[in-house]
Amino acid sequence: MTEPRRNFFRQAALAGAGVTFAASPYSDACASTTDNAGKLPREVRLATLSLQGISASNSEQMVSRVLSIMEAIVPSQPDCICLPETFNRMNVSSNIPVEAEAAERLGGLAARFAEFAARHRCYVVCPIHTRDGNRFYNSAIFIDRQGGYVGEYRKCHTTTDEMNAEVCPGPLDVPVFDTDFGKVGAQICFDIQWDAGWKTLKEKGAEVVFWPSAFAGGKMVAARAWQNQYCIVSSTAKDTSRICDIDGAELSATNRWHPWTIARVNLEKAFLHTWPYVQRFPEILAKYGSRIRIYSHGEEEWSIIESRDAEVKVAEVLQEFELRTLREHLTAADSEQVRRRA
Repeated sequence: MTEPRRNFFRQAALAGAGVTFAASPYSDACASTTDNAGKLPREVRLATLSLQGISASNSEQMVSRVLSIMEAIVPSQPDCICLPETFNRMNVSSNIPVEAEAAERLGGLAARFAEFAARHRCYVVCPIHTRDGNRFYNSAIFIDRQGGYVGEYRKCHTTTDEMNAEVCPGPLDVPVFDTDFGKVGAQICFDIQWDAGWKTLKEKGAEVVFWPSAFAGGKMVAARAWQNQYCIVSSTAKDTSRICDIDGAELSATNRWHPWTIARVNLEKAFLHTWPYVQRFPEILAKYGSRIRIYSHGEEEWSIIESRDAEVKVAEVLQEFELRTLREHLTAADSEQVRRRA
């Protein structure tokens, strides 16, 4: 430990720096989801579901069951609902060939979910098989609040079984899409095993990444969230679907009693390396008080600065107190290391 750091901790212990070090600051993450009072400008309600314990004899029956679950979510006023990977084929006794069901854009199966989105003014992430000419893809279609087509992510890393069924891997240049709450993107199931797509989404400014999947992913979901400092919403055909914040903390999750879940996520926040910026935290709290929330993970030395006031912009606070995000901090260190190696 360097001497400046020792001195800081010594002085903070004596004076009471007022900085919160908390491993689980999310006890109110899902509270009063239907209450708009005090909703922050960049607060978004993200919902997901799991097909654990839900089965059907055919695709049409599964689609009806999924739509029924989505209707149950509506009173909680979701801004976006994410569905599991190719949900119409999961836990289903009989399926038709991919080429018989795949359609372009909002054709075929997607049309019913576009109608739902328009009726409830809610984004929907609809993961189904799509076609482009004579090629077929495992895709996540993004549908906007008006039922319009936002864009489509095509699974980069298809499994051998999928490719044997004529499902093609998508392009490696992963897209991001603009919504009225921020930039979003997707990865699908097997994609979680490769780093590049997740990193590309970060570089392109994604703030929320949706991960429709056939399996739950477990610790990998939280790991991808903190590695890239964006929120991840998983939606799975079995076990647990979850919503993780930018530090990997689980905000909400499904369980055997509740096949769907929703979380209120505030996107007006920044992820920092705690040292040396912790030295400025007392000044920030002295000026902004409860209008700013700072919480730190002690052992990881991660800190998150979050605005709790519509008039306080985190980017402006960072500039005012000469703070860098983790990404900026590492980029600066990297540049200096290169210079000194020369």
